[in-house]
Amino acid sequence: MMNSPAKWTPAKTGLVTALTAVACLGTLFVRIPIPITTGYFNVGDVFVILAALWLGPTAGLIVGALGPAAADAIGYPQFILALIAKGARSNSRRLVAATIGAAVMVAGYFVFEAFVYPVLARRIPFFDVTTMEGAISELLPNTIQGVIAVVVGLGLFRAIASGGTGSPGSVAPIRS
Repeated sequence: MMNSPAKWTPAKTGLVTALTAVACLGTLFVRIPIPITTGYFNVGDVFVILAALWLGPTAGLIVGALGPAAADAIGYPQFILALIAKGARSNSRRLVAATIGAAVMVAGYFVFEAFVYPVLARRIPFFDVTTMEGAISELLPNTIQGVIAVVVGLGLFRAIASGGTGSPGSVAPIRS
């Protein structure tokens, strides 16, 4: 299964489904509230990054769009990191890809909280949840969330890719 990168198999579907569920649960149940905006810090992004690095960009897209999106209806654009990491054989390239993905997540949250929600709130009171000040106050916790996602996601990827041998690369990542 792990050595047929272009083929989408039932086992890959199962892994994507499981990672989607875990990403959703990590977003829903591991929450540290950020009171000024009613936002929260979570660990769902760890599994988005793991899916993208391990299973490829399509899997990252699915896990990133469905898992956390099911939890908070915003979605996460960091699945793009898989396109950067695609075919990466070096940990530095994977680190760059994961870091860019986390930065996109932080920027996406900021844009929604600082600009999109206030505009929507003018017509739909439901979206009156944040201000520019609130969005700025969430930059640090969202950055910390991204750093944790990168570190833990890369660590999990290395553990999976090593196949227990201690050397990454003995099991090829699945790519779509």
